[in-house]
Amino acid sequence: MLMQTVDVTGAATRALRRVPEDVADAALAAAFLAAMVVERARMMSGERLSAAIALSVVMAGGVAFRRRVPYTGYIVGSTALIAEALWIAPSPISPYANLVCLYSLGLYATRSRARWGPLILIPGVVAYFAKFPSATFTMPAGVLFTWWLAWAVGYGAARRHEEQQAARQAVRRAAVADERLRLARELHDLIGHTVNVMVVQAGAGRRVLDRDPAKTRELLTGMEHIGRDALTELDRVLGLLRRHEPAGLGNLLVTEPGIAELPRLVERMAQAGVRVTVRMDPSVSDVIPSVDMSAYRIVQEALTNALKHGGAKSASVTVRHDGRALDIEVCDDGRGSPAGYLPGRGLLGIAERVAAFGGGVEHGSIEHGGDRGGFRLRAVLPVP
Repeated sequence: MLMQTVDVTGAATRALRRVPEDVADAALAAAFLAAMVVERARMMSGERLSAAIALSVVMAGGVAFRRRVPYTGYIVGSTALIAEALWIAPSPISPYANLVCLYSLGLYATRSRARWGPLILIPGVVAYFAKFPSATFTMPAGVLFTWWLAWAVGYGAARRHEEQQAARQAVRRAAVADERLRLARELHDLIGHTVNVMVVQAGAGRRVLDRDPAKTRELLTGMEHIGRDALTELDRVLGLLRRHEPAGLGNLLVTEPGIAELPRLVERMAQAGVRVTVRMDPSVSDVIPSVDMSAYRIVQEALTNALKHGGAKSASVTVRHDGRALDIEVCDDGRGSPAGYLPGRGLLGIAERVAAFGGGVEHGSIEHGGDRGGFRLRAVLPVP
């Protein structure tokens, strides 16, 4: 029996929530109007009854428009309540219509207008008790407290709703900013690497164009393959912009390159003139896709920097997996970095990737007996 009662109550609540707000307010206003008219008709007749009914319509109108124009609705309703109390007779029902409007003022009005509630309710309470000579101070004081409490409940609910909305908007803005940053990082890593390799190959092809057509053909073929691979990866990244469902994003992430693609990256770097040696633990392939993809991008960006900024001829990549973290180290024999250098977008992107997993990254020139030569980058990605 108890479960049936709960089910009926829940069904009724859901049904009421589906009723349009204007319809619900109109029904509430009609109920107040009917009660006020019946009560007035029992007490008076003639012109006084007509005037009382007219004022009741005005007060019920304030209830009907309590969401659309809460401030105006309350002012108009209070004016009608004061007129009724002073020139006709106080009604035992109309103050409750006014109370609903006061609550709505605190809940639906703008913050600046809602703050007038505690002040503008006073004339209505004073006027209502003006025709009660026997009323003690306690009666209007108690009613005044009740009216203030109704306003405070509505005002407090409105402010909590505003805070929740602000928090949701902040979360949405942060999510959009994170997504934009991630897409920018992906595009930088992809396009930066591809363009740099293709520029190097194009320069080499130009230099041997006249004396070694076969080498030129080989370089152009390599550029074509690199371009096709880049278009495929670019299509994957841009696909993120068309994905709206959360499940799609995870499915797309699985198709991103990972550590298993390092041999192709090594081949691409060799075509650009950088010889890369790779040493990996066999268990590296067991990491989750997000770590796998991030590790690949870190190695890719480190090798791109070795080619673009360091002018390196060789580099080494070491990837270790101890079950708790993925340890990535990339060293090259390039020019290294000047003292006091500031990380560019590539190194900042690596730091962001590592920070997303709660890991650490370090980089700098390699010291050789006081000489600065080559560059070393080490990133540690904790494995969930």
